[in-house]
Amino acid sequence: MEVRDMKPGIKNLNINLILLDIGRPNKTKEGHDVRTCRVADRSGSINMSVWDEPGALLQPGDIIRVTKGYTSVWKNCLTLYVGKGGELQRVGDFCMVFSELPFMSEPQVESQQQQQQQQQQQQQQSPPPQMQPAATGGGRDPRSQPYGRAQQGRGRAAKNDPRVKR
Repeated sequence: MEVRDMKPGIKNLNINLILLDIGRPNKTKEGHDVRTCRVADRSGSINMSVWDEPGALLQPGDIIRVTKGYTSVWKNCLTLYVGKGGELQRVGDFCMVFSELPFMSEPQVESQQQQQQQQQQQQQQSPPPQMQPAATGGGRDPRSQPYGRAQQGRGRAAKNDPRVKR
């Protein structure tokens, strides 16, 4: 299997990859160090989650072999993991043809579209807000029009208008 063919839910992946970037470690509640690494093969790249010691030992440019890996979506991005009983092994460095594109860990557009559709459906199902009648003037605010124009012909306002000639 190649990176460009990866989808959520694939199990028992065995693949050779080159390590492009290693993120800073994040500590879990249990005290584990978790790093997000960007890895690639000749068909594309993907984020890989690396836990504890292997993440500290790996360096950009390392060629690694993932055995018993699996894919899943985390934070709306496709991610590669090493499964239970799986292995992450360094097999070389710097000598591998790879492509950064397509980047398979781009946020899932389909998931975002589904979320937007669900929000729209919820809005359509809820009743529209009730409109309250305006207190005076049929809903118009006379202050919203330029001074003098809305007031012309009302005697008192026209008398106070400096632009009106007498």
